[in-house]
Amino acid sequence: MSRKDPTYDGDELLARLGSLTSRAREHAELQRSQVELALALQRGMLPTEMPAAPGYQLAVRYVPAYHGLNVGGDWYDAFHLPDGRIGLCIGDVQGHNIEAAAFMGQVRVGLRALAFVTSEPGELLARTNDLLLSLGADLFATCTFLRLDPSTGLLESARAGHIPCVWATADGKSGIGSDEGGPPLGIQAGATYPVTRYRLTTGGVLVLLTDGVVEGPSMTVDQGLDQVVRLAGIAAVAGLKAGSLAAAVIRGADQVGHEDDAAVLVIGHAGTEARQ
Repeated sequence: MSRKDPTYDGDELLARLGSLTSRAREHAELQRSQVELALALQRGMLPTEMPAAPGYQLAVRYVPAYHGLNVGGDWYDAFHLPDGRIGLCIGDVQGHNIEAAAFMGQVRVGLRALAFVTSEPGELLARTNDLLLSLGADLFATCTFLRLDPSTGLLESARAGHIPCVWATADGKSGIGSDEGGPPLGIQAGATYPVTRYRLTTGGVLVLLTDGVVEGPSMTVDQGLDQVVRLAGIAAVAGLKAGSLAAAVIRGADQVGHEDDAAVLVIGHAGTEARQ
């Protein structure tokens, strides 16, 4: 049979297609394994229980939404501090792969460890930023850290390039947090993070979230935040539990058409008079 025989050409083409198909299948299986590993890393690093304090409710919802074979690096955390206050954090790592998931773990563990050295939000973010820069990683993370004193209702907040929080009170007021904030963690050496202080005297809710909740192909971040403000306002006036609001915010995230993780942390508070 000559090399120019059509049968030979057809056999050669089929052999090449078979080889390419096999390689593509192996690559897809590798990518799928990496996604499964990244998801396992995320689940293993996120807390399963929230701190408890009289007059407060904490609730979280997390959807590891991914597009194709990508997976993000959102996280949340809440823990008791040595002095009786509560540390609350939410953040988002740049990138959508296993490296982002692993870096998320480094940020969360580093921030929590440093919080037992200094829990002052601005200093804590500055130290975490220095730590990440010392590791020489190519990734960065946005983050909001809050320190809550359950006995007084004092809430201190610092923000590192993260989207603002949403708040609402039982007397019908609501809005978007106005913290000045600083740059994302892991980008700029010597960065500073201003601290904003709130006094939770009136019952209501505070909502921390990642951009997968409010920004996507179907909705701008401003539209998404306005949607959460409306939900928070209804929940605060109606006295809904923090878990119900968190679930409603995550359901609303479906409307933005996001291709990213979505994380929500809700702080429900009864107000100063109710705690006395």
